Amino acid sequence: MPNSSSVSEFLLLAFADTRELQLLHFGLFLGIYLAALLGNGLILTAVACDHRLHTPMDFFLLSLALLDLGCISTTLPKAMANALWDNRAISYQGCAAQVFFSVFLVGGEYSLLTVMSYDRYVAICKPLHYGSLVGSRACAQMAAAAWGSGFLNAVLHTATTFSLPLCQGNAVDQIFCEIPQILKLSCSDAYLREVGALVFSVSLAFGCFVFIVLSYVQIFRAVLRMPSEQGQHKAFSTCLPHLAVVSLFIRTIMFAHLKPPSIPSPSVDLLLAVLYVVVPPAVNPLIYSMRNQDLKDTLKKLILVVLFT
Repeated sequence: MPNSSSVSEFLLLAFADTRELQLLHFGLFLGIYLAALLGNGLILTAVACDHRLHTPMDFFLLSLALLDLGCISTTLPKAMANALWDNRAISYQGCAAQVFFSVFLVGGEYSLLTVMSYDRYVAICKPLHYGSLVGSRACAQMAAAAWGSGFLNAVLHTATTFSLPLCQGNAVDQIFCEIPQILKLSCSDAYLREVGALVFSVSLAFGCFVFIVLSYVQIFRAVLRMPSEQGQHKAFSTCLPHLAVVSLFIRTIMFAHLKPPSIPSPSVDLLLAVLYVVVPPAVNPLIYSMRNQDLKDTLKKLILVVLFT
């Protein structure tokens, strides 16, 4: 049986069996990818150029846009290229790179969303201490911690996963390389080391989830105690984009990785990949721009400058 040293490439899941459907999927995902690049690129430009958007929350939004760009660019271009050229192959090194950057960017994004919930908690529950608790230095440190946690997690999982002997062929039942699919190719019992690392990461993720929930419990209690309905509405409006992004992120992860084993279907795997990889980076800019009036005004100016220059 082959082992990891004899595997030089992996075969990814094809978009479709017929050439016409492959090209249709390529065109659809190309449009979504360009929309994600445009949306996140506009947010990066707006936050960097407009001094009104140099707030802690907008700084975290800039970091989120960078992570979204990296996340969708790690997996989708290779999948689209394979569909365009009717090819399924990805090199062993390319597969390892996809796993590393996917875990790094997804983990960093989840950590950043946790940090953003703390920012909303301080802004609403402790507004008088906001400047001292969430200053520029604290923002940089929290963002660095979010990125760093994602990096360390990615090193741990990539090193563990690709040190396993592979005895079940090289066909990956997904349009990109991910850890659960690689584990299916490993020898019996050899995957238990990576399972241990996954349990550790899931525990940390659950801790972040609890932190987010507790933060919003305190936020809602503080908002409901506000005497002014206008103040309540304004406070809820600042939280809704973050809540929507967190909800979208967690739901797509859960749908992608908690699929019942009783429904093994390539079309379902493809749909889950779209939810997991494509939807959040493409939709997040729209969610944040809808509720942030300063960001919306700046984006309108940028679009007008691009159109009329």
